[in-house]
Amino acid sequence: MAMDSDYVKQMSTQLANYEVQSSLDRLNRNESNYKTQRDALSQLRTSLTTFKSALTKLNSSTSSMLVNSATYSQDGYATATVGTTAQPGSYQFYVEQLASKQQVAVQGLTDGSLSGTLTLNAQTFDLSGFATLDDAAKAINDAGLGVQATLVRSNGQVNLVLTSEESGAANAFTFGLTGGATSTTLSTAQDARIRMGGSFGSGGIELTSASNTFDNVIDGVSLTVSKVHSASDAALTLTVGQDKSATKAQAQSFIDAFNTLMGSLDSLTASGSESSARGPLAGDASVRSIEGRLNALLRTDFGGVSLIDFGISSDRNGKLTIDATRFEAAVAAKPEAFEALFTGKDQMLDSIDKTVASYTSSANGMLKNRMDTLDLNLRRIDDQFDKLQQRYDSYYSRYLKQFTTMMQTMQSMEQTSGMFG
Repeated sequence: MAMDSDYVKQMSTQLANYEVQSSLDRLNRNESNYKTQRDALSQLRTSLTTFKSALTKLNSSTSSMLVNSATYSQDGYATATVGTTAQPGSYQFYVEQLASKQQVAVQGLTDGSLSGTLTLNAQTFDLSGFATLDDAAKAINDAGLGVQATLVRSNGQVNLVLTSEESGAANAFTFGLTGGATSTTLSTAQDARIRMGGSFGSGGIELTSASNTFDNVIDGVSLTVSKVHSASDAALTLTVGQDKSATKAQAQSFIDAFNTLMGSLDSLTASGSESSARGPLAGDASVRSIEGRLNALLRTDFGGVSLIDFGISSDRNGKLTIDATRFEAAVAAKPEAFEALFTGKDQMLDSIDKTVASYTSSANGMLKNRMDTLDLNLRRIDDQFDKLQQRYDSYYSRYLKQFTTMMQTMQSMEQTSGMFG
């Protein structure tokens, strides 16, 4: 009989597979388990990082949980920035003057034939030393005198326009010009002026500012003016009060971010049932501890108050809910306490942020350490796969040799038998 090489290879493959199958199944199970855990931890880390970003936004220097706002009796005269320390109240203002910069145009100068001198804040520029007006403007700007020089072109003429860098009377510059050029004052440096109370031009309290913004003109309120009243205009009434809707929206943003995180945790750690899948981190005590630590912080008093004092509590599923009526009443009664509960060093948002960071830190966070360990295990699995492949190759070679020898022997015996047939 002829030796069937395909049969030999097939039998060698089957026997070699049998030798390594149990080890291969074990490695595949371990690899699948490690990858599933790592993917779940990565998903959890993403959820925690998203939650942390939401906290950072709420606890930033440009944001607050308590939102105050301002309304105006007339549009166009002013806008206000209202902080958390602003007290409710109503104030009347007249805008009598807007701030402006000093601006002077120098005319009659031509490139290639500059002459005369220009004095700014006691520093003299010999114009004949410059080939062009652009060179002169650059020298003025480089001198650091608080004066900006620009070129303005009109009807074929080039004007050297000098402008104080800041508005306000105190930022005016001294100016002198000799030679054939002329100058025109475009605007003078003056302070903004508003009057609280009284009537236009008299009485009340006169307030001035080098810019059109009056910082902290009332505790927690900065006013920026943009239009001047006339003597016959009614005063601008500024009313400061709590923005209930915006404040509740801030609280709801925190609640939504927390509930989204809890939803992710619940999905990853679900114990499973006949109708729902078991979570990849079910029974994982270290992951469950995250939820426990966060819930403990939500029940903690900060500054003598906690979330429950403002109508925010956990439902039976661990999700936060808000009692709108109770919330509005509590914030109206204790606005400073509401703000202090959430914001500031070591208060609730800061404490939660630090707790989350202990899990998400890219340096030594718990999740990173767990994922690094799983990565190491996966690398070891790869090494074990390589070694198992070597074992398979060894088994295959041995069985191939044995079957080949056996088939050759059988073929030789058949040939010998045929000689005596």
